[in-house]
Amino acid sequence: MKEKRTSFVARLVAVLALAATVVVLVVAIPSALNGGSDSSKHDKQSGQQTSKHHRTKAATYVVESGDTLTAIAHRTGVPVAQILALNPEVDPQILIAGQTLKLR
Repeated sequence: MKEKRTSFVARLVAVLALAATVVVLVVAIPSALNGGSDSSKHDKQSGQQTSKHHRTKAATYVVESGDTLTAIAHRTGVPVAQILALNPEVDPQILIAGQTLKLR
């Protein structure tokens, strides 16, 4: 009888440990991927909200290795459609590092 009770307790502890591990992973992985916080939503020093999409005043953008039109649009605040309209010769699937894009 004692063997069945020990087996039940061991199984219960294993299930609880598995559940705790899942909870830790669900909380820890997103925090690690975001660097622990989302600085684009809240500036801790000033206590003010910051704008995620700030429109650049630059007239051009030089493509860097690994850039995509979406990333450039987010970084500059210029919509992808506008970048494409100003740069009809650009293939949106193939951006070349060093290539200059018009933003205005």
